[in-house]
Amino acid sequence: MNTPQHPHFYRMHNPMQHYAWGSTDQLNHLFGISNPDGQPQAEIWMGAHPNGCSQVNYQEQSIPLSELIAKAPSYFLGTRTMGHFGQLPFLFKVLSAAQALSIQVHPSMQQAKEGFAKEQQAGIDLTDPKRNYKDPNHKPELVYALTRYQAMNGFRPIETILTLFKQFSISALVPLVTQLSDNQNAKGLEQFFGQILSLSGQTRHQAIEELVSYSRKHTSDPLAALINELHELYPDDVGLFAPLILNVMTLEPGDAMFLYACTPHAYLKGTGLEVMASSDNVLRAGLTPKYIDVPELLSCTEFVSKEPQQLLMQPRQVGDGDVYPIPVNDFRFAIYQDCDVALSCDSAEIIFAIDSKVQLSHYEGESITLQRGQSAFIAAGTASYRILTAGRVARAYC
Repeated sequence: MNTPQHPHFYRMHNPMQHYAWGSTDQLNHLFGISNPDGQPQAEIWMGAHPNGCSQVNYQEQSIPLSELIAKAPSYFLGTRTMGHFGQLPFLFKVLSAAQALSIQVHPSMQQAKEGFAKEQQAGIDLTDPKRNYKDPNHKPELVYALTRYQAMNGFRPIETILTLFKQFSISALVPLVTQLSDNQNAKGLEQFFGQILSLSGQTRHQAIEELVSYSRKHTSDPLAALINELHELYPDDVGLFAPLILNVMTLEPGDAMFLYACTPHAYLKGTGLEVMASSDNVLRAGLTPKYIDVPELLSCTEFVSKEPQQLLMQPRQVGDGDVYPIPVNDFRFAIYQDCDVALSCDSAEIIFAIDSKVQLSHYEGESITLQRGQSAFIAAGTASYRILTAGRVARAYC
């Protein structure tokens, strides 16, 4: 399958996304990436996504990865991946948050297909700020923490939600809390969540005022401190109630967490690696000035409480690697550390050097060396290759 025109390894030059919530110094600290203008460096995108496609070197030219793949799709993606997805099915990122991202829910595959078709038929432009579905795909995600990483993910047990709202003494919400107390089930939680998101007028103003008043008086409480921090960024946002409703989780470096479809979540602070299905479908639920479609959001949300341990991922050791049990087939993820290991591949792969240089080599003699913070695209037709590193290397594949 391999020809001289199609090497095995391709050094990637990846676009940086300068979203306002990004850190200005973490990528420099971790990977030596310069930032002379002090811009927020929020995300590095590694992949072929049309909104931020990596460049690769090919025949002494720099071309988009998508263009490279199009030259020989079966060779670069692999026949299995090409047949099932028709494109590189995942996007690999470095994400570095200095402040909270919006609370989000991603639709299931079926919901995405139906929602996208409905909005297409309605003639809603893809750039319309009220458009919910940008493509007909789901967007499951994994995040692997490189620093301490704080996030919200999944609903707390209803009993805990009730306890926290009573603790924070929000008189304006007593009718809603009482109603949830009388209906401690999925329907009751859906109604409660929808009512919180739909708060308006004097009730909204009073509820937020009472929430923040309690939080300012109890700054030694980590939950109150988080609400104070979020209030500085989003002073009149119903997302301020989310820490009382969703699990607040702190990942230590090396921990990993999965973000399931139909589950509300938000990244709050920290730097990590993120792998996701190649989709841009986001239904927002707070901590944002952007459009929130409450009915559509509720229709795409599963109102099931999840313990934090259900959301953390425990890898299994396969040879010299820690392989994570991804519950979807759009991507797989593994970490290799301090190793000299031979790997086989039948799909496109992206390798990222985390904290030390990495040498990739092929038995035909081709090799490439990555410094920390650098990545390489590996063609499916490579079939097998070797990784040599004294540090950690991340592998995204499918």
